[in-house]
Amino acid sequence: MNIRKELWFGLSFMALIVVLAATVLLRADTITNGHLGLLMLSLVVVAIMLGFPTAFTLMGMGMLFTWLAYERDTTRTLDLMVQSAYKTMANDVLIAIPLFVFMGYLVERANLIESLFRSLHLAMARLPGALAVATLVTCTIFATATGIVGAVVTLMGLLALPAMLRGGYSVPLAAGAITAGGCLGILIPPSVLLIVYGATAGVSVVQLYAGAFFPGLMLATLYILYVILIAWLKPQWAPPLSAEARRVPLPPLTERLADSPQANALLRLMKGRRNAEVPIGYIARQSFILALPALVFVLLAAGSWRAVTTAPAQERYEIQEIGAERAGSAADGSGGLAEPPRSGGLQEPSAEGGLQEPPQDGGLAEPPQEGGLQPPPASSAGGSALAEPPGAERAAPAPAAAAADEAAPVAEAGTRPAPTWWWVVFSVLGCLTVLFYLFASFARLEIFKMLLASFFPLMLLILAVLGSIVLGLATPTEAAAMGALGGMLLAAAYRRLNLAVLKESVFLTAKTSAMVCWLFVGSAIFSAAFALLGGQQLVEEWVMSMNLSQVQFLLLSQVIIFLLGWPLEWTEIIVIFMPIFIPLLDNFGVDPLFFGLLVALNLQTAFLSPPVAMAAFYLKGVSPPHVTLNQIFLGMLPFMGIQILAIVLLYIWPQIGLWLPQLLYK
Repeated sequence: MNIRKELWFGLSFMALIVVLAATVLLRADTITNGHLGLLMLSLVVVAIMLGFPTAFTLMGMGMLFTWLAYERDTTRTLDLMVQSAYKTMANDVLIAIPLFVFMGYLVERANLIESLFRSLHLAMARLPGALAVATLVTCTIFATATGIVGAVVTLMGLLALPAMLRGGYSVPLAAGAITAGGCLGILIPPSVLLIVYGATAGVSVVQLYAGAFFPGLMLATLYILYVILIAWLKPQWAPPLSAEARRVPLPPLTERLADSPQANALLRLMKGRRNAEVPIGYIARQSFILALPALVFVLLAAGSWRAVTTAPAQERYEIQEIGAERAGSAADGSGGLAEPPRSGGLQEPSAEGGLQEPPQDGGLAEPPQEGGLQPPPASSAGGSALAEPPGAERAAPAPAAAAADEAAPVAEAGTRPAPTWWWVVFSVLGCLTVLFYLFASFARLEIFKMLLASFFPLMLLILAVLGSIVLGLATPTEAAAMGALGGMLLAAAYRRLNLAVLKESVFLTAKTSAMVCWLFVGSAIFSAAFALLGGQQLVEEWVMSMNLSQVQFLLLSQVIIFLLGWPLEWTEIIVIFMPIFIPLLDNFGVDPLFFGLLVALNLQTAFLSPPVAMAAFYLKGVSPPHVTLNQIFLGMLPFMGIQILAIVLLYIWPQIGLWLPQLLYK
């Protein structure tokens, strides 16, 4: 049997590692199972770096070292493998992975990305680096809708890279924008990484999605600001769009209404038809489309106004009960009457026994009026027919009246002032709406129609899926099923849904899901073996012996993850090393949710750092021959620096990631 030279090299290299490890272990005073666990971890990393399949390497190493730990007991080894595999299969969270992946492939097949990129780069034509900015915005939106890095990078490489190269863009800048933007799907929900981390660390995927939303937007914003700054400082790297590239063709009927594409659409449509050849129905449709931003602003303002100004329901008390309580307290001498009763004065009549005369020893302050005793007031406590002496009759209503005065505002409170943030947000939105109509030319109206056809369907799908998860209306699995149905409807609406597309999407979904699920099975067996050997305890004792502070531990862990991102992919880092890091978090008081957000930001380096930068290979596979891997790697480096800056910002201000989960779930 012929074995390839690469395989011989890999096996020889692993044998060399085993020999070196055995030499080191033989010099130790005592060799424990924990040392065997560390040896297993080293061999797994080396094997994966040599190109062995990750899932089966984890399973093979785990079973081999479990067999050694059980003193060559095959039955117990197989029992552990079966239990670990079954535990993984029983995890309901993993059901969301194939559904989200299926949704992503269907949205990709709907071919919305081409019209989305076209409309966005026309809308941002006056910005420096408009094509690169449109690429990043398109990648952000598409990553939110799909979460599949390879699909986004490949499609944008086919669509945006030729456009940027034709526009005279620098190859590294164009390649860096595509690869960095495509990798946003690792962090921005619905991210498969967050599902895998949540299942591994035992953290709620719903809270992870809510926490990753603003860090993902922050990272995308930093990318866009960097591109704009570079295009402004180095215009030769990102030349402005030519007049021909910015030209928006107008429909024939619109050309009859407009003297030029820059004519104000609002004024022309308000004047009506310029001649009888323009149907009134066409003008009505264009007017309705133009009025949509104002209608959306009014609906959002009206709907949110009621939500932010309605005071929460408070517990209300009956005035009758409050008055009776205070009357009782007054009788006990605890206050409530205008003048406290003197010794031997009036006492509260008994609730039973009908009318009673006041005691005679102290006398009354005022003689009773003619007509005898007055009937008891209607608001007597308990509703019983009590008769109070006249003096008490005048004094007793005072606490009831005071209680009514105090209780009335509580009973009537139903509104509150709108918060400052509401005024700020809708002031900005109102200004943007006004600016839209001030500069609403017919060319911009056509761009707006293009956005309506490409941008808003995706946004509706994203809001339906992520909104239902974050607001607690559906579990991630239920929302993923709804997203898969939405992807099918979207592809059908754009007439892209056919048997071939459906078969290809199902095949790619099965392939991706099988890879992730086998990784989980291999990780479960490997983690069980590592814990059985005592490797986790050995690592924990070693870390605790260093007497690290919380800051030092976070810095050390993120540096290790950053370095691991160079030779390994994010899936391997999550399933191999997160079970080692997670048990240490309690010792340093680190929230697993916050740690997961740091890891998700950090693990984007796995797709952007050579030599295993998969995004670079995705892009190289669809780029022109003159675009080299070195140019792509060079373009990635500034965006890696921006990722490090984003990690620092998230650490300094943790509320960037924790504010939304705390607002919604705590």
